Amino acid sequence: MTPKLLVSDLGRRRYGDVLALQRALAAQRLDGTLADDLLLFVEHEPVVTLGRSTEASEVERGGDVTWHGPGQLVGYPILDLRGHREDLHWYLRTLEDVLIDTLESLGIPADRHPGRTGVWTAGRKIASIGVHAKRWVTFHGFALNVTNALEGFELIVPCGLHGVVMTSVQLERAGNEDPTTLDGLVRERVVATFATAFARTPEIVAVTTLEARIP
Repeated sequence: MTPKLLVSDLGRRRYGDVLALQRALAAQRLDGTLADDLLLFVEHEPVVTLGRSTEASEVERGGDVTWHGPGQLVGYPILDLRGHREDLHWYLRTLEDVLIDTLESLGIPADRHPGRTGVWTAGRKIASIGVHAKRWVTFHGFALNVTNALEGFELIVPCGLHGVVMTSVQLERAGNEDPTTLDGLVRERVVATFATAFARTPEIVAVTTLEARIP
């Protein structure tokens, strides 16, 4: 039976708490006690995250330093790539495709920047990607600027790239949309494009259902 894509919105949470949840769920996906792929959505409390050096055989990561905060849609896919394609570069490019297709469905032309990870529109960066994988099971993922303020990025050099101009879905659509409505619309589009890209049937699950799996 083909695994499903379980989708859960964690709401607003601290980065460290969600990292612990990811690791626990990834371990269950790895040992087979969790049979389905996952896509976790979250808005983090304001935080700056750093990349880390690890053995290439265990982990790969795109990106370096980035900022997370309310209004930014962070997605953490926990996938077993053995059921897709055992190729981390393919996985990274597919995540970029998901975000590019999502943005274009919202009327925002988007593309890649040669030699750089993430998604861009008219030379401005709108989404960052940082992936980890252990024995082909993924965690970490992407951060798409939706309605978040951009001042937080002024504290850092985003992803180690000097001179980067950050933007958001709200700014690029240049409308007076209700932030809650726009956030919901973007989530819906991400789920649809993600499910298509990874050939999985999405199923919404409650956060409590996932948390109940953790000892």
